[in-house]
Amino acid sequence: MADVARPFTLVREQGDDGSFQRQASRFREWVAADGSTGFPLQDGRYHLYVCRACPWAHRAIIGRRLMGLEAAISISFVNPIRDDRGWAFTGAGYEDPVNGFRFLAEAYERTDPGFDDRVTVPVLWDRRRRLIVNNESADILRMLSTVFAPLGEHPVELYPPALASEQDALAQRIYDQLNNGVYRAGFAHRQEAYERAVEGVFAMLDELDARLSGTRFLFGGAPLETDWRLFTTLVRFDAVYQIHFKCSLRKLAEYPHLWPYLRDLYQWPGIADTVDFDEIRRHYYGTHRMLNPGGLVALMPALDWGAPAERGARSR
Repeated sequence: MADVARPFTLVREQGDDGSFQRQASRFREWVAADGSTGFPLQDGRYHLYVCRACPWAHRAIIGRRLMGLEAAISISFVNPIRDDRGWAFTGAGYEDPVNGFRFLAEAYERTDPGFDDRVTVPVLWDRRRRLIVNNESADILRMLSTVFAPLGEHPVELYPPALASEQDALAQRIYDQLNNGVYRAGFAHRQEAYERAVEGVFAMLDELDARLSGTRFLFGGAPLETDWRLFTTLVRFDAVYQIHFKCSLRKLAEYPHLWPYLRDLYQWPGIADTVDFDEIRRHYYGTHRMLNPGGLVALMPALDWGAPAERGARSR
């Protein structure tokens, strides 16, 4: 790949109505305990390519941490600053010891030489077959918490069968209106498309705040998969989305139930260590020059992430 940096662009994901239309994940294979998919469950066979700044990749980082899969699944981090060549391994903590790639695009090209879409994280890589298994964050999180559970040092149940349909339904709505909604707001290029997206974002935030008035987490007394899928958007909201993506109706910290809920998740054992606000802010403000031509990084909002959440007594 050429060494000349090029401005990051999303031109290919712009709809005729001015909306941002996210590309579909291309690789959707599945690891199976019995090997029936061609990707058997094996300790040490799989590798994660992630970026700490990316909310989609953050899901995989959290799943690996919660399940205690650090010894079973290796991990590499890309540099949070990205140009049109995609995610890069630039050294100083951003290396690829598995393949020695300089750009994550090389993993995509090795898997599919004709791949010409935007390169995304996370990526679940098969070290044995030397190709991508899956690049859809929802699939990867689900695999980590179910298929990979036997390899975890302290597995937790994130997707109990009794709540599967309820979690799937709520997670889809949260994705449509909020997880992806903030991007549809930020990357809209017509006023009407922007306003529709922002209205959807805050309709969902209002609904979730009301739901959390009577329950500690979305489905009761312990955080499940849907909570963590929501967390990676909420934790970026005031620092990035409210400012950079113009989701400006309210701040997340103004919500009486969502803000303590977010702190509760942030203070969950092992989670704060997965959150790097410096990388998050540098990525968004430094990568999206079409939104922020000067590359100035907004100061971190003055929020007390260590304040007690005081939500332990709540029940569903």
